[in-house]
Amino acid sequence: MMTTRINNRRYLGNKYRLLAFITDIISAECGNFDTFADIFAGTGAVASAYTNKRLITNDILYSNYLCHLTWFSDEPFDESKIKNYIEYFNSSIPYEENYMTENFSGTYFSQNVCSKIGFIREFIEKEYASQKLNEKERAMLITSLLYGLDKIANTCGHYDAYRQNAELPNTIVLLLPEPNKNLRHNRCFNCDTNKLAKNISADVVYIDPPYNSRQYSDAYHLVENIAHWEKPNVYGVAKKMDRTALKSKYCTREAPKVFEDLIHDLHAKYIVVSYNNMAKKGNDRSNARISDTEILDALQKKGTVKMFSEQFKAFTTGKSEHLDNEERQVA
Repeated sequence: MMTTRINNRRYLGNKYRLLAFITDIISAECGNFDTFADIFAGTGAVASAYTNKRLITNDILYSNYLCHLTWFSDEPFDESKIKNYIEYFNSSIPYEENYMTENFSGTYFSQNVCSKIGFIREFIEKEYASQKLNEKERAMLITSLLYGLDKIANTCGHYDAYRQNAELPNTIVLLLPEPNKNLRHNRCFNCDTNKLAKNISADVVYIDPPYNSRQYSDAYHLVENIAHWEKPNVYGVAKKMDRTALKSKYCTREAPKVFEDLIHDLHAKYIVVSYNNMAKKGNDRSNARISDTEILDALQKKGTVKMFSEQFKAFTTGKSEHLDNEERQVA
């Protein structure tokens, strides 16, 4: 059976291409350590470099949390069982009307694909409710579905909009997730990062917060909708549900204060911060909500600060490119 790995997903701010830069700095500056916390973990790309450590991951999006359980939870799972489910999901399942067909047909997915997504997601939930799946196995199947729909979605990598009159694939293929082996006692959280900071400690805490006004809950509302599977009402051309509870203060004018509070409350030997130098180069939504000075001031109150930088080409929506972006690490 074909498999999928953690990096096989499109995601704004994904640090997979910068892993060598990030890990080299951590190795040089932090030495040997036992516990690594990635508290704005997103897809989990950076955490995936430290599966030999005790991991703490967190993200406000439930869809990302399920992916973290898939890749990092050390709960036992039955691989042959997961394979059987995926083989069934990839078979010819009869068409049915469901939440997905009623709300999303002809938008991000074709009617047939919507039917299958809705069937699969409902089936997983029923199997979990009847205790045929444990928490990690449920997460693995949902992650397989989320990665599968990412490959065929009629988007530019996020769900703020879909392309009108596009030719939509009529099938979706799920692959077997390959969790990391020999995991230690890891903890995965799905909560507000500032609240979490008061209740955890780690040798190294890695921070990669949102740095502009583009809310991740807006970009990935459909993925979040499918992950939760609470079948909310959706509205507008983009078919978004109410995302009020998922809004991040790091995307608002409150960002400097919440960042300062976060750094103050963290219990860590080393704090490593990733941020991008967009500053005033993009449109207003892309402009940084926290300045270099505000980041450095907050960190200097905690201890000695070093800065490192790397040129890179940013992930974009296809409308613009900023070729002189600079990713910075502060340790």
